[in-house]
Amino acid sequence: MAHLTENPADKERFICVYPVYINSKKTLAEGRRIPAEKAVENPSCAEIRDVLTAAGMNVYVENKMHPREWNRDVQFRGRVRVQLKQNDGNLCLEKFRSRRDVMFYVAEMIPKLKTRTQKSGGSDSSSQQGEGGKKSKKKKK
Repeated sequence: MAHLTENPADKERFICVYPVYINSKKTLAEGRRIPAEKAVENPSCAEIRDVLTAAGMNVYVENKMHPREWNRDVQFRGRVRVQLKQNDGNLCLEKFRSRRDVMFYVAEMIPKLKTRTQKSGGSDSSSQQGEGGKKSKKKKK
């Protein structure tokens, strides 16, 4: 189906970024589009939206799924639409010349989010404490 409009500022002309594109846990066959070394572990649509909004991009989230995503959980749902060009065809931001630039930027910035840094520190200590408690109970029996 051809595009209904040629105006690059229309929402249907925004580029799509699925979390699968930057997920280090996925293979190229499963939909990853950037090198695994630069990708992020299990990104969410909310994280992608937060990073791009902070960068000054015009974004919105849709409740869609990537065709190759077999997991139907809410965590893996979503698609972020990003405006690259304005009405006159000029780029919105010079640092984002293509969808690839957007994906690399998002993959670089997601690990720096507060939610990511707090989760990694808190989950390590809680998982160790839980395992330690289980071991001591087994010894007592």
